[in-house]
Amino acid sequence: MGNGKTGEKGISTFHLTMLGLGTIVGGSFFLGSGVAIQAAGPSILLSFILGGLLVYIILYALSEMTVADPVPGSFRTYAERSLGRSVGFITGWVYWVGLILAMSSESIAASTFLREWFPSFSEVAMGMLIIVGITLLNLLGADYLSKLESGLAAVKLLAIVGFIVIGLALIAGWIPGTPAAGGGELRNEAWFPGGIAGIAGSMLIVMFSYSGFEVIGLAASEVENPKKTIPRAINMTLISLLALYIAAIAVILMLYPTQGMIADQSPLVLALTRWGMGWAGTLINIVMITAILSTMLASTFGLARMLRSLAAEGHAPAWLKDRHDIPYRGILFSGAAMLLGLAMGYLLPQQVYLFLVSCGGYSLLFSYFIILASHYRWRRVTPCSPEAACQLPGYPYTSWVGLIGMIAIIVSMPFISGQGTGLVVGLGLTALLAGIYWVKERRGRVSAPSSQRPIPAPLTEAAEEITGIRDDRETADEVPDSTTVPKNKKE
Repeated sequence: MGNGKTGEKGISTFHLTMLGLGTIVGGSFFLGSGVAIQAAGPSILLSFILGGLLVYIILYALSEMTVADPVPGSFRTYAERSLGRSVGFITGWVYWVGLILAMSSESIAASTFLREWFPSFSEVAMGMLIIVGITLLNLLGADYLSKLESGLAAVKLLAIVGFIVIGLALIAGWIPGTPAAGGGELRNEAWFPGGIAGIAGSMLIVMFSYSGFEVIGLAASEVENPKKTIPRAINMTLISLLALYIAAIAVILMLYPTQGMIADQSPLVLALTRWGMGWAGTLINIVMITAILSTMLASTFGLARMLRSLAAEGHAPAWLKDRHDIPYRGILFSGAAMLLGLAMGYLLPQQVYLFLVSCGGYSLLFSYFIILASHYRWRRVTPCSPEAACQLPGYPYTSWVGLIGMIAIIVSMPFISGQGTGLVVGLGLTALLAGIYWVKERRGRVSAPSSQRPIPAPLTEAAEEITGIRDDRETADEVPDSTTVPKNKKE
């Protein structure tokens, strides 16, 4: 799909991996990781390892459900089937609103950096141009976008690899005229300066640095062969992230003191500039802008498809339904919402970037918790089969670890200044959406016809939906592939 020809699924394993990396590796790592490093000190390495473990659990839980049934809407659809219609509504909108806020903050960061080269442009005008450009590029469709993302993601990954190589050369003393850094600042650092609270306080930004992998699930209905492509893409994505992130953070710790980190400057740039590599710092700044734009491109891809899934289930206005392969209405509506988020960003008081990141971080953590909860319920009634291959090892214990980890990270948000506000806003948003759904259902204002409404999901009815023993309640002609009947039916 996405190339204008109905029924063609052109996203390969490589393109899907690069689309995932394009979403994940963004401003949160290049810029926001400095805040996490300052909070945890050298123990930030442990934070990234713990974050990688949680991502492993979440990714394979999502992959298991996606391979069995690669439906549009991905985790939102699975939540609706496993946990009930209300959870599907809340999950979809929490994710959409939170990611809109996060991408608005990314446009603010990108415009701030670009103004160094274009001082005559105001930050607001620059941010608006960025959002409009990202929106228009998404209108080209999944096929073109995945290829564009492959190129942008390659630039980001090469930049991180380049930073690691230059950093190791500085540490070893291989650069003429520069003394060997050796163990550098790491020799003088306390390994756990903030204790458990420091690690806990860093975990939101760490998880946000890993965030974006859910786009792999949202693109599932547009790939060549979901059963093979998705697991391979997940493996490649996870291995690449763990190796690059941990190596880059280790190099930063040897080159720059953790307590000297500055919230609005990239730790990669600070580390290189401190050792006389100002030219490399400028290059990293250029790459950082590329990273932000790449993240916004891939995130808008996921936002539009989430919105289309919500509209298809009657959770969003009917005029957002789209009959085309490319969800034009969802893309344009999401772009308009990001412009509104940008305006809000400049009206809010200090620490706008961290505030918006915190709001977006809560929505992602909430979504990841729902993915794990949906998978746990799904696995309880769905036996292992060739269609639903059991990829998550250690179930149900790994599921419990993931669920407890998500709760712990959400609870720890106030440990870093500015994140407490994000938690309050996130919880308020969740409660507001729950109230909206209750009022909407009570007054009978669900936009989808009654024949299309999934059955409410008490335990027995949820099991029927998960196992596929249910009536077909959606019309396939309204949205391309709007519903795929689960393949793992119990007879």
